[in-house]
Amino acid sequence: MRKLNALVFAAFASGLLCAAGGAVAQNAPTLQKVSMASDAKAYRADGARHIYAAYPQQIYKGKLPPLIHAIVVAEVDLDAKGNVRGINVIRAPSHAPDVTARVREMILQASPLPAPSRLGGTRYLDIWLVDKSGRFQLDTLTEGQL
Repeated sequence: MRKLNALVFAAFASGLLCAAGGAVAQNAPTLQKVSMASDAKAYRADGARHIYAAYPQQIYKGKLPPLIHAIVVAEVDLDAKGNVRGINVIRAPSHAPDVTARVREMILQASPLPAPSRLGGTRYLDIWLVDKSGRFQLDTLTEGQL
């Protein structure tokens, strides 16, 4: 019975937070994630998982279609705390400049990424595979292609 009461209270409190526009949740302190990667290649997986967690509804589930709408290759420069210092787009789709702008914005909005504590800052590269719907996979975590 106590578990049921706790669940009911949690659901009620969650409803209040949603009704209040999440004001309380936005002011709540967040814990900084820390990466224990020893090099940029290892950090790439931590960065990709962080991006996926930031945009769960925009991840393309399953194998990507044979023709991908756009591919963006982005090199992200991070300071020791995981804040984005810069984004260098190495490859941008000329037919879809809006995709490049969106990728840049998503990376900036997801900042800070996990702090590369063992590296004291890092620069890593990932490939954004974007479908016509706007959903994406990162090459680091891709499920493949049909």
